[in-house]
Amino acid sequence: MSKEQPLIRHEPASARTLAGLGVTLLVATVLVGGAWHYTRERIAENAAQRTLAEISTVLPADLYDNEPHKDVILLDTGGGRPLPAYRARRNGSPVAAALTVIAPDGYVGPIRMLVGIAADGQVLGVRVTGHTETPGIGAAIATEPSAWLAGFAGRSLGAPPELRWQLRADGGDFDAIAGATVSSRATVGGVRRAVQYFRTHRDEIFAPPAMPTETP
Repeated sequence: MSKEQPLIRHEPASARTLAGLGVTLLVATVLVGGAWHYTRERIAENAAQRTLAEISTVLPADLYDNEPHKDVILLDTGGGRPLPAYRARRNGSPVAAALTVIAPDGYVGPIRMLVGIAADGQVLGVRVTGHTETPGIGAAIATEPSAWLAGFAGRSLGAPPELRWQLRADGGDFDAIAGATVSSRATVGGVRRAVQYFRTHRDEIFAPPAMPTETP
């Protein structure tokens, strides 16, 4: 009498294939998600470091003990849309701010600038952060280091008088970069508007950072 052979069930090949694909898909999803999260953090960190580097060119680091690139308020400084202003504080008291302003009247297009202003209204520094001016001519406004931009440091609406915040060719106190009169005029106008805005909105600029709302 023959012995009954044990019944062996073979899982269909298609089921094994689907199971393998499922595991592969799960692993791929985890890897892609992890890479995306890591990349996003790196991009954000790099952007923060670039912003901090730009701020440091218009706000001397020994003035403040906070992190200005994290103490930000959005303001319409005249460009028709909110732009970031970075607040510098020492022991919680405001000492300076870096305003983002856009001069719309460059030779080729708008000129984006960061203007550092002390609490008393004195310009600490100016940096051109974006422009489309002609290379070798108007683009000289963004040359680093720029002796021309450094000439704004120490100026205020009283020095020179507000009406003299123009190029010498227009009756003001500022020289133009040779061959780049339009770009120079736009830059002087942008800095002037920044200090004017600062004088009018100082309290708003230095408003304490918003505290998170506690939920019951």
